[in-house]
Amino acid sequence: MNTIEKRILGLSSLIGNTPLLAINFIYKNEERTIYAKAENLNMTGSIKDRMAFHIIENAYEKGVLHAGDRLIEATSGNTGISIAAIGKAMGHQVTIFMPDWMSDERKNLIRSLGAEIRLVSKAEGGFLGSISMAENLAKKNPNTFLPCQFTNYDNVDAHYTTTGPELWWQLRYRRLKPSAFVAGVGTGGTVMGVCKFLKEQDENIKIHPLEPANSPTMSTGCKVGKHRIQGISDEFIPSIVDLNQLDKIVSVDDGDAIIMAQKLSQSLGLAVGISSGANFLGALKIQNEMGSNDVVVTVFPDSNKKYLSTDLLHEEPLKEGFLSPEVNLKDFRALKRVCHTCCDPTDCVEAHYTGEDIEFMLPYCARRGQPKLQNPIIKAD
Repeated sequence: MNTIEKRILGLSSLIGNTPLLAINFIYKNEERTIYAKAENLNMTGSIKDRMAFHIIENAYEKGVLHAGDRLIEATSGNTGISIAAIGKAMGHQVTIFMPDWMSDERKNLIRSLGAEIRLVSKAEGGFLGSISMAENLAKKNPNTFLPCQFTNYDNVDAHYTTTGPELWWQLRYRRLKPSAFVAGVGTGGTVMGVCKFLKEQDENIKIHPLEPANSPTMSTGCKVGKHRIQGISDEFIPSIVDLNQLDKIVSVDDGDAIIMAQKLSQSLGLAVGISSGANFLGALKIQNEMGSNDVVVTVFPDSNKKYLSTDLLHEEPLKEGFLSPEVNLKDFRALKRVCHTCCDPTDCVEAHYTGEDIEFMLPYCARRGQPKLQNPIIKAD
């Protein structure tokens, strides 16, 4: 095993295979549960680690990234942190372009990881300007690699091969099946990758993209307002997002999202960011439409540590129509991590089944390299 392979193997244990949280709460005097992948427990504290690692690993396999190349990327923050950390772990120099209005914590985290950061003002083009500058720098300099998170389908594949299967089997292991999946759209990799996997399992599962009500980019096709949910609705619809494959767009007010994120932290000790509050409320909206017992799943994309200088730590005024004031959080439980992306070895060699009148078992564990069972199927009683 060469140095690159050893580094990739080491990183693979730190990224993905996150717990699925079953969050119990009372909404309008009715007991509810919403499920959320705890992506704040990834290597750098965000879901972007999945995409960054997958793109870099695949780039090595394709021969478009080599030892010593510089990584260059435009980002609103989390991807920059992930690229900086994983890039450094792989031995690369890293340059990040990002809008100058992102949180101080994001900027400082990127710097702390030894990456060069170039801030782009609104006058210089903001987010779109960041992308253009990153592309121009790469063109002028040999031995560079652009992950191109907004156009690279390896971003989608990262969630098709990990996030989607993980949440599916975590639920199936407990005799549950998702009715819907909801997630905010930044690059769109999460929602498109999970959509592809879940639709292959059951085409009736609903997949809902989420956007800020304050800046409904997907609904309008362009930037139409300001919002405070960093990491989603970045002024344009990425090319990897195909709205025709998705179900109805869900919108959440950024103030409502802030209050919900505060509640998750202060009531349950779940230190998640503003987009997590938005995703929880988006999932609640869909559950209200589908039925209170429907299994609706979302993701908590990152931790709150990147937002301590933002409105997340301020008291947010209530507005008419907010859902968060009516959510009374009770408790949560972390559902055990299961195959196929790592679990206890016994889960890889023992068959499990649902109470439904079907046959199925958890797939063999690819990462641990456990052999497939000769007779893996158990019939449900």
